[in-house]
Amino acid sequence: MDDQNKNLILATALSFLVIMLWFVLFPAPDAPPEEAAPPAVTSQTAPVGDTAAEPGIAAAPGTLDGTPAEGAAPQVADAPRVEIDTPSLKGSISLQGGRIDQLSLKNYRETIEPGSKIVDLLSPIGSNAPYYALFGWAPGSGLSRDQVPGANTPWQVEEGARLTPQTPVTLSWDNGAGLEFSRVISVDDKFMFDVQQSVRNAGSDTVSLAPYGILARHGLPEDLKNFFILHEGGVRMADGELTETDYDDFDPVNDVKTIAVEQNGWTGITDQYWMTTLIPRDTGGFNVTTLHDAKRDIYQTTTRMPIQTLAPGESASTRLEVFAGAKEWQTIRHYQNEDGVDRFVDSIDWGWFFFLTKPIFAVLHYLNNVIGNMGWAIIGLTLMIKALLLPLAYKSYVSMARMKELQPKMEKLKEEAGDDKQKMQKSMMELYKKEKVNPASGCLPILLQIPIFFSLYKVIFVTLELRHAPWIGWIRDLSAPDPSSILNLFGLLPFAAPGADSPLAIISLGVLPILLGVSMWLQQKLNPTPNDATQKMIFAWMPWVFMFMLGQFASGLVLYWIANNTITFTQQYAIMRSQGYKPDVFGNIREGFKRTPKDTTPKKAGKGDK
Repeated sequence: MDDQNKNLILATALSFLVIMLWFVLFPAPDAPPEEAAPPAVTSQTAPVGDTAAEPGIAAAPGTLDGTPAEGAAPQVADAPRVEIDTPSLKGSISLQGGRIDQLSLKNYRETIEPGSKIVDLLSPIGSNAPYYALFGWAPGSGLSRDQVPGANTPWQVEEGARLTPQTPVTLSWDNGAGLEFSRVISVDDKFMFDVQQSVRNAGSDTVSLAPYGILARHGLPEDLKNFFILHEGGVRMADGELTETDYDDFDPVNDVKTIAVEQNGWTGITDQYWMTTLIPRDTGGFNVTTLHDAKRDIYQTTTRMPIQTLAPGESASTRLEVFAGAKEWQTIRHYQNEDGVDRFVDSIDWGWFFFLTKPIFAVLHYLNNVIGNMGWAIIGLTLMIKALLLPLAYKSYVSMARMKELQPKMEKLKEEAGDDKQKMQKSMMELYKKEKVNPASGCLPILLQIPIFFSLYKVIFVTLELRHAPWIGWIRDLSAPDPSSILNLFGLLPFAAPGADSPLAIISLGVLPILLGVSMWLQQKLNPTPNDATQKMIFAWMPWVFMFMLGQFASGLVLYWIANNTITFTQQYAIMRSQGYKPDVFGNIREGFKRTPKDTTPKKAGKGDK
């Protein structure tokens, strides 16, 4: 077998290995799971678990499914309800427990298809995926659990038949033993609820009790991505320290850790695009727990505010905000900057390169507001990035041109050195030194592009603003792969393209991935060709390998890479011409660049010439 065939086989094997490794690290999204059956409803007359730091006071419930003892009360889904209706939300509050457990996002749909169902965020007990926020008081000295409001307390509506931004709802409950409880729930026009709990001691004994809030999710979410680049699960801010907890890392019931927050903070459960969060207000500190009840398969995060001790005739109140909605950057930023929710923007998963992802998204958001289209905003962002890197790119492209000019001399050195690689390397270094060429200078712009590329990938993957954002024509969702496919001739043949979960997805190339491969191939023709045959073969395969690697990535990311390659090609071509070299991409590819020859055409003799 000759060396050329060996190199071809080696290049093919390496390319296949790169593709396989890429799809292991960056797998396509999983197919939607089958619909899960509702979790089993268990009887429970009182919550269990006690994580209180102080003796004599019960903590917020450690584990809790919110279901009543058999025959004790109606199921939550059938309990009386108060409607929620805002410009952004629709749903209801269950009077069993006074919980917010039915909530949908009016402005977001599950798919891009017209008439698609709006996104459900919270669901009651008895649904396929119960997920809710509930509130109550943990009993202290002089009180038992049935004397304080909890998950199944039958609240009465005192004021407000419907919860809107203009009309709050007031609920009340009298324990029949001297304590009168009230709960006032209000909501703004976006996603923030305000829950004010108060209690009045009309009895003859001094009592102690502590208010709490709970977010509980039964089972894992059906659309869990389980992708290492995205955090889903618990998220907490405690006195300026952000903590992200994967579902696998929630504390077990028998080993719950209590986090003390001295001043500001919040805790919640986050999905890719949606989030629920508890934000205690004006408490002077609070405790947080995050746990998983494996027996009932309930994931839960809890805030327990300071103990209130009430003498006869005294009252106490507490305030807790609940964010339940879409992770809109501008909305969350408003809650942070205007309402003082500490570092609330960090609830969006910006990743390790947050120092790049945050400004990149801010610029992208601004351009989208100006242009009115996220696809063109991505192209505009690419132009700005390339303009910032132009000084480095200029030096790099000049160096590449010089390297290309030296290729005939390098080929001659290779012939003279034969199989003596050490002699070859020494001769090459002497040539570089003599001609004042740095072969590594062309790598710097590429190295700078790597963190920018991954930061933009992170932005496109995790930010809500890219979800279902159209560009042009067939690109109706920049957060999804190009839906066109070469397998059905881009829609000309009467069958659908294979989905992301199909084995054929890897070869189901759309228009954008093909344009990506072509743009990389054109750009490669402006670069010096490696002398080593194996390296040359690998470089020749790279555009097409990347074409398949990025074929199932988000269209927005592929669009960025195409724009980046196109701008890079244009810059490099213009800079090479300015240096006296004429790129010949489609003509003599083997020579690539050559110095523009002087005009050697004989002049026409004039009258005075001999």
